[in-house]
Amino acid sequence: MSYSALQIWVIILGLGLGTYLLRFSFLGIIGNRPLPEWVLRHLRYTAVAVMPGLITPLILFPQATGGAMDPVRLGAALATIAISLWTRNVTLTIFGGAAVLFALHFGLG
Repeated sequence: MSYSALQIWVIILGLGLGTYLLRFSFLGIIGNRPLPEWVLRHLRYTAVAVMPGLITPLILFPQATGGAMDPVRLGAALATIAISLWTRNVTLTIFGGAAVLFALHFGLG
């Protein structure tokens, strides 16, 4: 299916307007007003909810292996979880997970 130049520009402008309105709803309308406690409580979990949804497909169905599960990435993910639970330090978790990924990649080939 091919789109005309006009349709592409309508899509781009529509997506831009939608993005602007989503951001404006929080930044422009709410502004500096205090949010209710229940909203703040739910906003704290946004990153915790989004990150697994972004990362899990990259671990279980990596594009580099054609969508087949890869023991290197799975091992690095498990090691990263273990490091994060053990140290509770984001920096150590990131670098430790990357180190395990590279070690498994070069060790297992």
